[in-house]
Amino acid sequence: MKQISLHGKVAIVTGSIQGIGFLTAKTLAEAGASVVINNHRDPETLEKRAEEIRKAGGKCKAVVADCTNRDDIQKLVDTTLEWGGSIDILVNNAGGLIKRVPVAEFDEDHFDAIMSVNLKSAFMVTSAVIPHITKNGWGRIINLSSQAAHDGGGPGAAAYAASKGGIWTFTKGVIKEVSSKGVTVNAVSPGFIAGTDFHNTFTSKEVHEKVKGMIPLGRLGAPEDIANVILFLASDLGGYVNGQSIQVNGGLYMP
Repeated sequence: MKQISLHGKVAIVTGSIQGIGFLTAKTLAEAGASVVINNHRDPETLEKRAEEIRKAGGKCKAVVADCTNRDDIQKLVDTTLEWGGSIDILVNNAGGLIKRVPVAEFDEDHFDAIMSVNLKSAFMVTSAVIPHITKNGWGRIINLSSQAAHDGGGPGAAAYAASKGGIWTFTKGVIKEVSSKGVTVNAVSPGFIAGTDFHNTFTSKEVHEKVKGMIPLGRLGAPEDIANVILFLASDLGGYVNGQSIQVNGGLYMP
């Protein structure tokens, strides 16, 4: 029986101070990868998260960097190469809703911020990583899209949904540039994942319960549900999955 092993691989997980990002980093480290975690602020908390992974037996480096800033991204890449020696796995997780804004109340600054943190960040980090991840004939790029990319999202989330739709299209474009060099590129589209800042901040408890009743599996998702799918895609077991958007929603949305 095949076992998932990422020993000898070096991974960057952006936006990994909490929630899906942190659980993904921890899961990849438990499988043997050397993992770089990232956030653009709060270095103390970020270092505490790295120490959690180390205490559990994983290898982890914390790097404070803004993934919408070219100089910071270069620092993230350079630090990873100095510490780990290569970049084999990139998980573009940095992003967020910021706030709910109906289209009729269009706020250009909000729109630009949403596109920057969700779409521009993934584009820029991927651009900086490609020269390195394509060197060894094996690589994985995994982008965090969303169910919102497919169904438009909830009230006031049209800009967010559009940015995550862009992630899905971006994913399909990148495979044409890197897959001949052994790099797969996929998107993961989480559904309603509870226990994250996203829904704790922007979604009421009443909506939590309502959505739970709509999910065929009878429960809301957890960050671990997403991290486990990313682990599969990052491993050799997912080596022939390429250019796909993997829906992880308990059956709430079926394209």
